[in-house]
Amino acid sequence: MKTVVSVSQGSSEYDYELETEFLGHTFRVVRVGTDGNLDRAEAVLDSIRAQADAIGLSMMHDHYQVGREQLEHPDTARLEACVPDKPITTGAGLRGILQEWAVRHTQTELGHFFDNARVLFLNGQAGFRIAKALSEHTDNLFFADPYLDFGVPRLLTSLNQLEGYTRLTAPVMFSPSAVKVIERLHRTPLYRMGEKLISGTLHEAVRDCHVIVGAIGDLEVFSEKELDGKTVITSRVSASALDWFRSRRVAMVVDYSPWLEGRPVGVNVMEAMISAALSRTPEQLGADDFLHVIEQLGVEPRILYPNGYRRINRFAFVIHPLSQQYLTKTPPLDWVASVSPPGVMNLVEKAIAYTPPFVYSKVSGIQSPTGDEVEGWLITVGGTPREIMAHDPEFTYGRLLAAANLAKKLGAQIMGLGAFTKVVGDAGITVAKRAPLPITTGNSYSASGALWAAHDAAKRIGRVSIGKSGKMAGKAMVVGATGAIGSVCARLLAKAVDEIYLVAPEAAKLLSLKESIEQETPGAIVHVAATTNRDLGEMDMVVTATSGAGKRILDIMQVKPGCVITDVARPLDIPAEDVAKRPDVLVIESGEIKLPGIVKMKDIGLPKGIAYACLAETIVLALEARFENFTLGRNIEWEKVREIYKLGLKHGMELAAVSGVNGVFTEEDFERVRTLAAHATEPA
Repeated sequence: MKTVVSVSQGSSEYDYELETEFLGHTFRVVRVGTDGNLDRAEAVLDSIRAQADAIGLSMMHDHYQVGREQLEHPDTARLEACVPDKPITTGAGLRGILQEWAVRHTQTELGHFFDNARVLFLNGQAGFRIAKALSEHTDNLFFADPYLDFGVPRLLTSLNQLEGYTRLTAPVMFSPSAVKVIERLHRTPLYRMGEKLISGTLHEAVRDCHVIVGAIGDLEVFSEKELDGKTVITSRVSASALDWFRSRRVAMVVDYSPWLEGRPVGVNVMEAMISAALSRTPEQLGADDFLHVIEQLGVEPRILYPNGYRRINRFAFVIHPLSQQYLTKTPPLDWVASVSPPGVMNLVEKAIAYTPPFVYSKVSGIQSPTGDEVEGWLITVGGTPREIMAHDPEFTYGRLLAAANLAKKLGAQIMGLGAFTKVVGDAGITVAKRAPLPITTGNSYSASGALWAAHDAAKRIGRVSIGKSGKMAGKAMVVGATGAIGSVCARLLAKAVDEIYLVAPEAAKLLSLKESIEQETPGAIVHVAATTNRDLGEMDMVVTATSGAGKRILDIMQVKPGCVITDVARPLDIPAEDVAKRPDVLVIESGEIKLPGIVKMKDIGLPKGIAYACLAETIVLALEARFENFTLGRNIEWEKVREIYKLGLKHGMELAAVSGVNGVFTEEDFERVRTLAAHATEPA
């Protein structure tokens, strides 16, 4: 029988002894805790050296390699020197492999999990292999070494900074006399007073990160509020440790430690056992030895969910003021507008277009029935539609790429383009090519939501019959049919109504769209026109999807009583004063989506928990972990419209209460339209 003893600087409360079979040998494994006392550890090493075939050192510093710096910790070297004739190890060789593998395994299993994540290392030198692996997926790496080593309230923000910090501090940190001085410093009242004063730095870093890398003991100072929803990469997660993570509402734990006899064991124990079984010193062990053991034993990182499955993905969405009036509602511009002479706000509107992007609102509380969650940020770029359209597309591209860089720093894994930012230039294609994260315009769900709302409204008014298949017996018109959303609405409506009328000023594009629809939907009856004048009065349903930016696109007085008009344009195609002229017509503002969960988000002009469909598309893709360029350009694929609709249902998206320019429609509003339309069509 071979004997391995793990001498730990941890508590003796967790000592154990077990027997197991390992690589064809019977092993006796003993853990001896020394309660942080190095002198006691030396005494234990002296007492067990005769019986031990190999020795592990637990809760001791490895001899770190950070970049080109090879660091020998004096306390570890002191204990190693006590047993020069025995294999003794902290497990550094095996630990490096298991740490890196934990990152790669998680990224493979969960797909894009670490993309742009904000990762906080409580000990960057100990987690250097993890940091190197994570750097392939995110630039948002933060290291708390200056704070924990010296009480300096500053985080390192890159691997280069960590390597530079290590070069500068190694002569101080890793000399025997310096270690004692630093230990005494940490015990002084002055240091503790300063620690309290600057502790906010570290607690803020924990609050703002998504992933924490550190030992379980180092996490105990953080509250449930700070750790709620975080992912932790650590080792030796026992049942009691998992209970503690559960109490702190940690979302996910990645445990890279090996298991033995149904319990996690220190990597130092496993490496000592390998050394004893193969009769080699730890220095003689190579990657092939470790790979053989890992493969033979089936060692694999564990992905644990303390409170049941919970994954939190991240998104960003770009918004902008839709008119000068929006600017006058924002402090301090509301005051400027109230005291300024005419014309000043025009100058303000022009100036705001040049402001850098900023976060308007954090978004949280969105939770799918699948258990997936998302959080995100609404990022504002300053231009109104008038200013956006007045500039060259490159001007807006620059603003959107600045927003994308901000989104990446915040940790977003995908970014959506809202309102006019998605119609500029080539409708997102150039931005997607240049951006550091995936982009979607949201137009697929905008088209889906528009028709979803229109179908629901027409059904509730009851002026047209709808068959069991959902097809409507009537006529529908799409104004702006050659645009991105309009063309998809046209393709889908052709499958859902008896006759479809396409309206747009580009005659050749209209003919091409008509031809395409007739090929996709055999038997479809498709009409084309440059204006609405000829056919508007016959329509049961109208969808307006232009980029007219306030231009009048139809005469609402020509519309048939009981008609449902769905206005998906932003800014709206149908002004409020026109809507007021026709109480016998229902004008709805597209199909907004009710988000699942208890949503926390600043006002975006919709009822609480309701989002524009283009924003909802970005959220659905984040919930599904589909971090890819999804909807781009002006030719939207109707297959994607159908796919995003189904994904939305999967994740609990619902059609919101249908709303118009004056807010949410009530049942009384639908009854009013029904009654007035019936009276208007009665014989004289």
